[in-house]
Amino acid sequence: MILEEFDPSKEAVINPWNTVQRQPGFPKVGVSCFSTVTFERMRKELGGGRIVGESCMANMVFPVYQVEYRGMELALFMMDVGAPGCIALLEDVFEMGLEKLVLFGTCGVLDAGIGDCSVIIPDRAVRDEGTSYHYAPPSEEIDVNTRYIEEFTDILKEHNCHYTVGKVWTTDAVYRETREKVKRRKESGCICVDMECSAVAAFAGLREKEIFQFFYAADNLDNEEWDCRSLSNHTNLLEKDRIATLALEMAYKMGTQ
Repeated sequence: MILEEFDPSKEAVINPWNTVQRQPGFPKVGVSCFSTVTFERMRKELGGGRIVGESCMANMVFPVYQVEYRGMELALFMMDVGAPGCIALLEDVFEMGLEKLVLFGTCGVLDAGIGDCSVIIPDRAVRDEGTSYHYAPPSEEIDVNTRYIEEFTDILKEHNCHYTVGKVWTTDAVYRETREKVKRRKESGCICVDMECSAVAAFAGLREKEIFQFFYAADNLDNEEWDCRSLSNHTNLLEKDRIATLALEMAYKMGTQ
């Protein structure tokens, strides 16, 4: 099968260093999220920042801002949705000079008992997307967050935040999460579903980068009818601001280690 043709070579025909220049003084630690509204609220809260780089897609430009949090310089940028765009952007930003990243976003829950907007920490991911197979040997699952879970749970306890640790189902096809597939993934131990996690874990392994990923629960697939709950960018904003603060606190902790 074509997805079993993994090549461990770290150099390809086109590489990030062919298209992106390393930026002197680029922040070593960064924070990124998938929600435009959450991102802009974070950037505004941190004084707006200044642009220190950008990643260009065919139809979109992703500026990277330098901001300051608790005296530490951080890179702050929006993340593209879906594994291929997400990983291409990560390739660019790490080539610019980033060394550590906190990445957070929504996920769908496969367990109705997980509350809306509560924190989920993935420790393993089902690789139901194509990008990861170009960054890691073929397997059904991949380990996630092999470092920093304890440090992050300490932050959550300090902020009195409920959280769940478990396996995520990462899939490319948001409109092909059929009832039978949801049933199978639940039976295999998955508690939530996203579109990027397994690919990010594979990227981090090949490139030897430190990326901590976490979710906040959004839509519920563990129901007779799909329940969007607070999936919309414009709902439950104060709770999402609190989630963003957790990401900044985690970036600060990673930056001091």
